[in-house]
Amino acid sequence: MPMKLTSTDKDTIRRVIIAQIEAFQSDDGIQAFLYAAPSIRQQFKSVGNFMRMVRSSYPAIYRPRGVIFSELTEMQGFPAQSVFLMAQDSDIVKAVYLMEQQPSKDWRIAGCFLIPLEEL
Repeated sequence: MPMKLTSTDKDTIRRVIIAQIEAFQSDDGIQAFLYAAPSIRQQFKSVGNFMRMVRSSYPAIYRPRGVIFSELTEMQGFPAQSVFLMAQDSDIVKAVYLMEQQPSKDWRIAGCFLIPLEEL
């Protein structure tokens, strides 16, 4: 059964992703960690562990020079928001954010993976 997302859901998903990127840019690890789904927070156990992982594995997300939203699709039953990011070294990557709606109806980031542009 396909997802039924309202325009409000889609706007909220974008706002959550932007807010997390802004938190990374200001080194607000606590706020960035709060935008992660409970399963991600449980996996990393602490803000410090989470921020170390993002800095080392996701530099384009940690400090993007540019952010452009693309399509919102479905992947593994999750809404999947594609975002093109320009890294500090000017490489462009596609990030796919898997989003998860919480029982509170808030949206949280349940995962993210990067696809180098040359693989697209």
